[in-house]
Amino acid sequence: MLPKRFNPRQISQLMKQLGINIREIEDVEEVIIRTKDKEYIFKQPEVTLMDAHGQKTYQIIGTPQIKEKGFPEEDIKLVMEKTGRSREEAERALRESKGDIAEAILKLMEG
Repeated sequence: MLPKRFNPRQISQLMKQLGINIREIEDVEEVIIRTKDKEYIFKQPEVTLMDAHGQKTYQIIGTPQIKEKGFPEEDIKLVMEKTGRSREEAERALRESKGDIAEAILKLMEG
């Protein structure tokens, strides 16, 4: 049975016995997590690495700036050039076609 309260030294010893090593990664300037449609940008976060029997887990502490990902400028310009439509219409068509340039162009030429 485990005692109800541990002091930090006891926790550290127990984790060592279990083969778990935790350390802070120093001087982290930025962490970026990219998903299909967003970027989570952490500036000056605290990052902790936990290594448990070769399995590494990273913990990021901080407040992210969340950016919606857009389409490459050349894709937008190409759709605009081929259809004669506005930037907003080209971006909307690219969003609706999930970035498929040919489908976006056809969509705008039909409508």
